[in-house]
Amino acid sequence: LCIHLRNKGVPDSLMLQSGLAASGEKGVYDVFRDRIIFPISDIQGNVIAFGGRVMDDSMPKYLNSPDTALFKKSATLYGLDHAKDGIRKNGYAIIVEGYFDVAVCHQFGLNNAAAPLGTALTAGHLQKLRRFTKKAVMVFDGDAAGKAAAKRSLPLLLEQGVAAKILLLPENDDPDSFLRREGAKSFDALLSKAHPVIEFLLHD
Repeated sequence: LCIHLRNKGVPDSLMLQSGLAASGEKGVYDVFRDRIIFPISDIQGNVIAFGGRVMDDSMPKYLNSPDTALFKKSATLYGLDHAKDGIRKNGYAIIVEGYFDVAVCHQFGLNNAAAPLGTALTAGHLQKLRRFTKKAVMVFDGDAAGKAAAKRSLPLLLEQGVAAKILLLPENDDPDSFLRREGAKSFDALLSKAHPVIEFLLHD
């Protein structure tokens, strides 16, 4: 990528500023090398950043572009450009946790799904979402970490005026694995049983 951009006349300083490159002992190099790339777009579908997942056991597993003049991670929901029409049509959003969860939801016809970018839900995310709906089903993994994440999101959802329901998937499942194994009808059945915030707190 660095070679390609240099051939296009892009200076190293701009590559570094954009987060596409980093500087090390051997000079400027590609940040997202050897990763599966997920373009991150704004509401209009313009690519403003990238996410990358390793293809082996390297760390970090996921890597996002840094914040720039175009991209604010705390105010960008992955897939919202593709989900906005589905959100309007369905009247609510499905908020999942990762790139693959969003992609597989859309593959299975759940075209109102979007996700924060490897970070906890923020006020910025919800303010962006409220341009299209004030209702959401928050889908979390069914393990202890998922339950903890669900609880952390509750005060923010109430504060931002989002009428949310909480869905905890079966333990060791995420939307990706559940949909591939059980299909969209089974996932829809779980969505219909999602708990309103207060009910979730009482039942947990």
